[in-house]
Amino acid sequence: MLLNEDFSKRVIVHAAKLDWVPSPAKGVERRMLFRIGEEKALATSIVRYAPESSFSHHEHPGGEEFFVLDGVFQDGSGDFPAGTYVRNPPGTGHAPKSDGGCTILVKLWQFKANDRERIVRRPGEGTKGAARPGVASAEILFDGSNELVMLEEWQPNADVEVANPNGLELLVVEGAFTESGDFLDRWSWLRLPAEQPFRAEAGPSGARIWYKSAPLLHEDVSQFDAPTTEGQGR
Repeated sequence: MLLNEDFSKRVIVHAAKLDWVPSPAKGVERRMLFRIGEEKALATSIVRYAPESSFSHHEHPGGEEFFVLDGVFQDGSGDFPAGTYVRNPPGTGHAPKSDGGCTILVKLWQFKANDRERIVRRPGEGTKGAARPGVASAEILFDGSNELVMLEEWQPNADVEVANPNGLELLVVEGAFTESGDFLDRWSWLRLPAEQPFRAEAGPSGARIWYKSAPLLHEDVSQFDAPTTEGQGR
């Protein structure tokens, strides 16, 4: 499957308007944003776990990065409530589940091959980011491997700029904004090629934005040549 695979193009997906697609795991559904591959794939998706749904233990030879949008995501390492950001680097594995149900933004097989740092940032555990016009608060979730991952609160009706030297990917967690004439509300996803300017106007209730400033695909991204049981449902 090829979905939004051309990194030279600006892409918007209004994920809240997409149908949920069943995964191979009972009770787990997804809305695909980007994909190169089938069940084993470079993929960015919004994934929903029904209450008491789970996967058997599986490995992530290409790494897994996720942000919890609602509910509580769980695995053997703990419970991760809404607002948690996790990086499980290449070579890790787990048995995910959700007793009460949850929704996550998840990115698979997009780590640099030598990235081995596991990161867990529960709500409020990030580092405070620098203030800039229109931004009420900024939290650094990760800064490394030529990536900067942020969670920001934008003020109502504010004009906001985000630097884009390498490539930019944003998800509206709450609220809305308008950019280049396009209106993006909750769970809308935007991806921009490097150097393409990003200037937005937040909606009347402001906006909560998760974003990553990074190459849209690392030159040394983990390859598919490792055996894997990863990908079922994601």
